[in-house]
Amino acid sequence: MNWMLRLIVVLGVGCGVATAGGPPNFVVVLIDDMGWGDLSCFGNREGKTPVIDRLAAEGGRFSQFYVNAPICSPSRCALVTGQYGQRWRVTSYLETREANRRRGMVDWLDPAAPTLARMLRAGGYATGHFGKWHLGGQRDVDDAPGIREYGFDESLTNFEGMGPKVLPLTLKPGDEVPGKIWGDAERLGGPFRWVPRAEITGAFVERAVGFMRGARAAGKPFYVNVWPDDVHTPLWPPVSDWREGKRGKYLAVLENLDRQLGLLFEYLRSDAALRENTLVLLCSDNGAEPGAGSGGPLRGCKGSLYEGGIRSPLVVWGPGLMGHERVGFHNDRAVLAAMDVVPSLLRLSGVAVPGGVKFDGVDASDVLLGKSETVKRDGVICWRRPPDRAVIKALSEDPLPDIAVRDGEWKLLSAEDGGRAELYRVREDPGEAKNLASSHPDVVARLMKAAREWLATLPPGKDAVGK
Repeated sequence: MNWMLRLIVVLGVGCGVATAGGPPNFVVVLIDDMGWGDLSCFGNREGKTPVIDRLAAEGGRFSQFYVNAPICSPSRCALVTGQYGQRWRVTSYLETREANRRRGMVDWLDPAAPTLARMLRAGGYATGHFGKWHLGGQRDVDDAPGIREYGFDESLTNFEGMGPKVLPLTLKPGDEVPGKIWGDAERLGGPFRWVPRAEITGAFVERAVGFMRGARAAGKPFYVNVWPDDVHTPLWPPVSDWREGKRGKYLAVLENLDRQLGLLFEYLRSDAALRENTLVLLCSDNGAEPGAGSGGPLRGCKGSLYEGGIRSPLVVWGPGLMGHERVGFHNDRAVLAAMDVVPSLLRLSGVAVPGGVKFDGVDASDVLLGKSETVKRDGVICWRRPPDRAVIKALSEDPLPDIAVRDGEWKLLSAEDGGRAELYRVREDPGEAKNLASSHPDVVARLMKAAREWLATLPPGKDAVGK
C-alpha cells in the first residue's frame, strides 16, 4: 500500500495524523537504567546532556511517565506489546534457564504476543530494532526466537538478543590490549563484531540511520527502536574521559551517550520532510542503579516500586506534528504509562488494531503531541515487584512493597496480603515522604481491591515473594 492510499484510509476512518508526507515516522529511544533526575532538562547539575536537552526544548517533556516495572525485561515487554509484561510471565530480567525457572518466568517473550512492529509492518511501515533487546536470547538461552520474528525487518543487538550484534571491548587508562565482556555471546547469532564499549551506542545509531535512509528510498514510513545499553553497569566511559568513582564513571558514560545520539537527531532535524513528519519518544526502562544514576527528588531506585524505580523522564519531539505554540512544553499533570505507547502510535499511524487484541494502555496521542493536558484512563495502573527484589540493601533491610497502584493523585504500596500499606499523594509528594494510609482507609481499601482484581487477571505462577 503506497502512502497516498494509506492517507486516504487514515482520512476515511477519522484517525491518524494525515500529513503531506504520509503517515508519521516513529523513533523510540530507550535508555538503560537512567534515573528520573539524570538529564539536565530534568534537573541534573552534575552532568550535561545538551543533545537530549535540545530535543526537549524543541518538543516537550513529561514528569509523570511510568514504566511497567522497576527492572528491564518487563518494561521492554510493555513498550513492545502495550500490555503488562506479567501477562507473558516476564516479571523480572530474563537470565539463565535455571534462574528463569526458579522465578516462575519464561525464557523469552512468546512470539504470539501482539507487537507494535508487526502491526505497523502490516500497515506498510519499515520496522527496525537497533540496540538491547533482553526479551529472549541471553546467557545460556541460545534457542530463543530472533528479533525479526517479532515483526522487525532488520535488527542489530548486543549480548542479550538473538541475531546480528555488536559486542563490547573494554579499555581503561593504562591498558594496552582491550578486554571482552560476554565473550560467549558470539553463539547467540551473528554476524557479530567487537566494538569499543564506549562506541556501541554510536554503532546502533549509525545502523538505525542507514535503515531510515533505506526506508525513505523505498517510499515507506518507518518505526525504529534505538535501545542503547548505556547507561547500565559495568560502566566503561571513553579512556579520554575516564573519571573516578561509580557516579563519576556514570556521568561520563551518560554524556558520551548524549553525544552519540546526536547523529540520530541531526539526521531527523536536518531534513525538512523528516522534521515535519517524525515523532521521537525518549525515556528510560527503569530507575537508576544505586550509586550510579539519580532519581532526583524521588524515593527509591531500580528494583523498587517507589517512584525512583518506576518513574522515567519522557522527552517527546515532533515539531511538524505538534502545534508550534507548544514547542518546549512541560507537562506535569498527565499520568502516562509505557503501555500507552503502542495504542498511541497506532492511533497516529492510522493502522488498525487486529481483532481480539486488547491493550493495557490507552490512546494518549493528543497528550504526547501537546494537544491535551491529561489522559482519560478508566482504570488504574498497577505494578508487581520483581520476584527477585524482596530487599534492596541500598535502600533498607526492610522488605519492599509487593504491589503498587496509581489512580489519579493517589498511589498505594503494600504487601500482597494488604499489610504494610503506604498511601501517598504523589503529585504533591513525589518523594513519598508522608504516608497517609491511616487517615484515608477508604482509599487504601479501594486501591487494594483494584490491585487484587488486577492480580487475578495474571497467569498463574510464582507470586511476588517467589513462593
